[in-house]
Parts: sequence; structure tokens; C-alpha cells
Amino acid sequence: MHTYTDKCLSKKITTESESLERKIKRDPESRALAALHKGLKNLPPKRQPHVSLQLVADLSKKLTRATYVALSITDKHDRVEGFITSGLSNSELARLSTPPQGHGPLGSLRLDGRPVHFENVQNHAKAFGFPSNHPEMTAMIGVAIWVSGSVRGALYATDRKGNRGFNLDDEVILSALASHAGRVIETEWY
Repeated sequence: MHTYTDKCLSKKITTESESLERKIKRDPESRALAALHKGLKNLPPKRQPHVSLQLVADLSKKLTRATYVALSITDKHDRVEGFITSGLSNSELARLSTPPQGHGPLGSLRLDGRPVHFENVQNHAKAFGFPSNHPEMTAMIGVAIWVSGSVRGALYATDRKGNRGFNLDDEVILSALASHAGRVIETEWY
């Protein structure tokens, strides 16, 4: 039988709490949700859906260390009706004739809902659908945004800083943030 003094018990609880905090910081889903919680607290309570979706895009860029992030919202016929970016300058965005339509390998996740991961999306045999003046992109990871059991958008991150490829942690981060985007789209977009 163990007998703990208040001081000993306090030290044990503190140590276990610090251990849990370290584990949470290593867990990609926990990091994404903690960052989302913090970001949402800084937004006004009454806001347009694009404000919450911009937060998702910005956090995706930060947490995956991507150069660019795009979040697309599609209608029930899979046409892009909303497009939010993080990392593109205003002039880069203005030069795009239309948002990317997500055909070829990019559109596959909208068809089957499975994440996509490309070391070099430009070299993919079926890569097309990039509008004119689209920035050069190589490595890409993307996840579906689900709304009421249907894919109604996608969240993509491209070109991780430091020339390192994307990994499973990045997919988990994007999936957690895409889940929130789906709730925003379902309750505030349509």
C-alpha cells in the first residue's frame, strides 16, 4: 500500500500532467485541435463562414509548414463554388483566371474521399485543371471535406518548407481541420 503526502501527491500529479502535455504536443490531431480552439477564441462570435474557413486554411499552412494551402467548397454537382487560400499573395491570387477545378489526380479525393499525396503533382500523368498563371507546385497532400456523408470540398497543402515531403502527421492535421471545415460548411455555407 502506498501512502502519499500532499507534497508527494502534488509532485506526482504535476509530473503526470507535464507528461500528458508532452504527449498532446506530439499528437498531430491534438495539436491541430488545440490550435483551432485557440484561433476560434480570437474570432468574433458572429462571423461569416469564410472567416472560419480562412482560419482553417491558415492553420493548415502553419501546422504542416506548407508554402500554399487551398480549401475548396463544391456544390452538389462537384463544381467549385468557394475557394480560400493561404500563402498566395494578393497579386498571385488576382492573376488566377479561375480557381483550380480539381480534375485528374486532385479530383480523385472528391470522388472517393480518400486522401491524396503526391511527391510531384506536375509529373502525374493525369494532372490537369490548373488555371493559367497558377503558381508552380510540386509536393501536395489533400484531404476531403465531408458534409452530411458526402464530399463537398477539399483541403490541400503544397510544397512543405525545407524541401521535406508531407507525412502521415500532416494528413492527420489536415483531416482534423477539414472536419471542422465540414461543420462550418454544413451549418453556415449552404
